[in-house]
Amino acid sequence: MWASPERAFFAKEKKELYDLDGTLIYPIMTIDRSSINKNLAQKGKFWGNPGNFLTPFNGGRIVVARRIVADKTNNFAIAENRKKFNGSYRTPYRQSYFPSENKKVVFETLSIPQPVYVMIDYKVTFTSNYQQQINDMTQPFISLGGHINSFLIKREVHAYEVFMKGEIGQKNNLASYDKDTKVYNTTVSFDVLGYLIGEGPNQERPKVIKRQNAVKVKIPRERVIMGDVPDYEVNSANSPFYRD
Repeated sequence: MWASPERAFFAKEKKELYDLDGTLIYPIMTIDRSSINKNLAQKGKFWGNPGNFLTPFNGGRIVVARRIVADKTNNFAIAENRKKFNGSYRTPYRQSYFPSENKKVVFETLSIPQPVYVMIDYKVTFTSNYQQQINDMTQPFISLGGHINSFLIKREVHAYEVFMKGEIGQKNNLASYDKDTKVYNTTVSFDVLGYLIGEGPNQERPKVIKRQNAVKVKIPRERVIMGDVPDYEVNSANSPFYRD
């Protein structure tokens, strides 16, 4: 359960956690995120910003998928089929949808922000009045990963690397005979290599950016400056530029 920062309200609301004297009933396990470190030596898979899209608006982005835009690609294929070549249509029987080779393919590229890796330190603290309860709680954690100190944790579609620190801290008050209750405290620390994609809820730009390639470039000419004669005047019988 979540430990509320308002201890007085927590003691009144969760009475099953306290005895008649108002003392917490052990054993209790606490999870604390103690630090976050953006270490340049531990940057996961991406060690540098990609060469594309380094503008302030786009930021470092990576391409995750590319797909064909069927409707726009089909429009270019139909336009090519309807064109005439030496007075005749390119396709047999003048069919606009006749299968043909189309080199004007429109692709849609999907890109996301580059993942930023951070090393997060978690501390799991076990508190109990008895040594055997401490042993029972810590044994599953010590056995994680087998003979190595790393393993994977998953949530939804994400997977994170976890590295368990070798030293297991113990802080007991058995040596001091004062008025405090006998308490065993054992702490197991983990380093989790996590990653962040984007700025979260405060992000202004879209998380997934879609871009389409250009398949044809047209550069128009200024007829007034260049002195060109429009085609409709050359081909018109009433035009002084008409050539039979």
